Amino acid sequence: MSRHAILIIDMLNDFANDKGSLYCLGAARITKNLQRLMKWVRKREGDDIQLVHIQEAHRKNDADFRVRPVHAVAGTWGSDFIEELYPEGDEYIVPKRRHSGFAYTDLDLYLREENIDTVVVTGVWTNVCVRSTATDALARAYKVITLSDGCDSKTEEMHEYGLKDLSIFAKVMTIDEYIDAWEKGLDPWEGGGDKENKVK
Repeated sequence: MSRHAILIIDMLNDFANDKGSLYCLGAARITKNLQRLMKWVRKREGDDIQLVHIQEAHRKNDADFRVRPVHAVAGTWGSDFIEELYPEGDEYIVPKRRHSGFAYTDLDLYLREENIDTVVVTGVWTNVCVRSTATDALARAYKVITLSDGCDSKTEEMHEYGLKDLSIFAKVMTIDEYIDAWEKGLDPWEGGGDKENKVK
């Protein structure tokens, strides 16, 4: 059976709290959806689905701040997880300093140690960190699922552009569709990607 890692990407105070320095309006739209998803995973028996929290945690003079406002500095309130989606137990946390959760982190090593074959991306922003992480997952030969109502961006337009790009190589589905597939014993990733080049 397939083994999945659901990546909760950058649901941090600086992105998902209205006092954050890079507040993303879409974060509020998906918080309750992600709470429901995480509750479902935590109630499951076995470890065929794991929650992995991706945490942007920059150094004070990070190169990222040459092009973006200062945000999510390691050890600060801005880099901490929002209360509603705080990690629990031994759920793995991956600090990152670049858009992708794979860039200069041990995420790939962790996934391979856990025999994960499918990466499920959620969080913010769809068109930046979510997309970058998904792209790098594909480059490492993971199957990729994007939960359309589990990720969002600063604007609806950015979110939709991100989903369209992701649909070229990922399976885009809702949280309900994802849960329903598991409950029925089906592989949620089946039919993913764009083998017939239909995305426009």
